[in-house]
Amino acid sequence: MLRLRIRSDNLSNVPQAPPPIDPRALRVDAHTYRDLEIFEAATGASLYDLFNVTRTTGGAKLLRARMKKPWARIDRIRAVQESLSFILEHRGEFERLPWDTATGGVERYLKRGLPLVHKVGRLPLMLAALDMRFADIRSYSRIVQGVLSAASVVHSLRGLLAALGPSRGEGELRQLLDEMRELLARPDLATMPNEDRWTLAPWRVLDVDQMLRTDARATLVRLLHLVYEMDALVAMADTMVRYGFVMPEICDGPLEVIAEDVYHPFIEGAVPNPVRLDQKKRMLFLTGPNMAGKTTYLRAAGIALYLAHLGVGVPARSFRFSPCERFFTSITITDDVRGGVSFFRAEALRMKAIAEAVSEEARVVALMDEPFKGTNLKDALDASREVLERLAERGGSVFMVASHLIELGERMTATGHVDCRLFEASEAEGRLRFEYVLRPGISSQRLGMRVLEEEGIFELLDRGATTRAAP
Repeated sequence: MLRLRIRSDNLSNVPQAPPPIDPRALRVDAHTYRDLEIFEAATGASLYDLFNVTRTTGGAKLLRARMKKPWARIDRIRAVQESLSFILEHRGEFERLPWDTATGGVERYLKRGLPLVHKVGRLPLMLAALDMRFADIRSYSRIVQGVLSAASVVHSLRGLLAALGPSRGEGELRQLLDEMRELLARPDLATMPNEDRWTLAPWRVLDVDQMLRTDARATLVRLLHLVYEMDALVAMADTMVRYGFVMPEICDGPLEVIAEDVYHPFIEGAVPNPVRLDQKKRMLFLTGPNMAGKTTYLRAAGIALYLAHLGVGVPARSFRFSPCERFFTSITITDDVRGGVSFFRAEALRMKAIAEAVSEEARVVALMDEPFKGTNLKDALDASREVLERLAERGGSVFMVASHLIELGERMTATGHVDCRLFEASEAEGRLRFEYVLRPGISSQRLGMRVLEEEGIFELLDRGATTRAAP
């Protein structure tokens, strides 16, 4: 009889089912993460780096998980907003949260597989402690360090709850604090000594160790998780204050984004501009020459909207929005030589993803920078006209499109649902000056040749051309 043996290491090649989609979460893909530099930036810090002022490694991991999962439901967004507001009102009390020295010590203590003494009674524990101290001093020292770290965490959390007094928290923080109170009141932690009273005999150390790694293990692990959740929330609140971000207003109803003085958080001295998208003007058609600020404006608006769905403050003077369900950016498109995907096909596939979401009648926000620039001018005009007109007619979603195709302006205006805006350059002392101020209208500026001249490119190419010419 033939028997098949399946190697366990081959199981990784078996296709895995994708994780279920959380209907409460905003659906964002890796392309949008890259475009908005949420986790990785081509140069400098990412948005995650900006917010990561956590005090624990576990808090940094949970902050990343939070930032990877913005919310699409008003109740979930508001729960985060209320949590951050409560933290800022009681910021001093949350200084009692333990630092990485203690939480990391507990994690190492629980994962090291240290010997566990199963003894009951003072004399058996005393004998076991003496034996371990002389026979396995390294393990005993690690047990002492772990017990001390656990005691420090428990002591800090008890201090936090005492400082908060009757305040139970708001939003999702209320549930975290209630669970923390319940865990700290459990009998398995009732005999936990205070961190500042460490004159314990070796037998008592092993007694506490036995309790922590058996009956109280699950409680301790859950407490660490609650610490990390709060650490991530505190980091979000602190970043809001440090950079002067404003808490958005959430509204129910048709999809809209109404904001004043939105700016890019990574650009020093960034010029703020408004954002207005609603169901009357559901598409912003943005024109202007290169370097005028179109792409930066798209990114600034996208970052603000992304942060708003996280429930955190945004870089703006005011920000009101109703949540969307799908969020796309199409700012940086690249080809895939190995996969046989050309630049234009990559653009088409990106537009297809947006079209599929719109066809499913999802609440979609899509930001597009120069769509169809990977083909010739006629094809780009035809494709842009046909696609953008259809998008503008679809209610329930909103779009921002930056383009050099000023020939589309008349058709875009005719739809009745497109707001045409522009960035332009002025001239001062013979040099171009970019003000980065959003204005109504369609730009007719063409500055490509002017920029090349100002950079001296033609002069460099013409220098010495006559002397080098063939006779």
